[in-house]
Amino acid sequence: MESTSDIVRIKIALDAVKPAVMRRIEVPVSVKLDTLHEIIQAIMPWGNYHLYQFHVRERRWGIPMPDVDIYPIADARKTTLARALSEPGFKALHYTYDFGDDWRHTIKVERRFAAELWDAFPRLVAAKGRCPPEDIGGPWGYAEYLEAMSDPHHPRHAESMKWLGRRDPNEIGIAAMEAALGRFVKRATLPTRRAAKRMA
Repeated sequence: MESTSDIVRIKIALDAVKPAVMRRIEVPVSVKLDTLHEIIQAIMPWGNYHLYQFHVRERRWGIPMPDVDIYPIADARKTTLARALSEPGFKALHYTYDFGDDWRHTIKVERRFAAELWDAFPRLVAAKGRCPPEDIGGPWGYAEYLEAMSDPHHPRHAESMKWLGRRDPNEIGIAAMEAALGRFVKRATLPTRRAAKRMA
């Protein structure tokens, strides 16, 4: 049985993008899905300008908007990661950011473990690939930008360079990601130092 101090290591892969973009983090299973959304925004990093949604099979979580939702959606602010992972038939948690560019991510659980005393989470474990820019047109638009940027004879080379300049798709800033995670870090939900001494 999972407790509030249980931790999961998850691999977050951005679908349909080359070079590959991946982040591996450790988070408490008790984290709310709206907070997990903000954590993903911080480590990609995305700009958090657009709507988002998580889903497992047919079950969906986001920010409900009854007037426009075309299918049932549960409130991500009231749902924990543990709840999503417990969905029948769970294999992966899917996360979509920006329904225009349609950035789709696949989130897989790699490990579950109990937190050690004084551990702090969330924690960045590994990262690969630079996140595409916002509003570039999704995976297709990003692929076109990379092609145009790398070819001086491409008809959109000058336009792409003027708009975004030259970006190395493999260059990532680990220190910036870890700093961005800082505002989410909490100590594991374990006994305080004083309580630990009483139990010794």
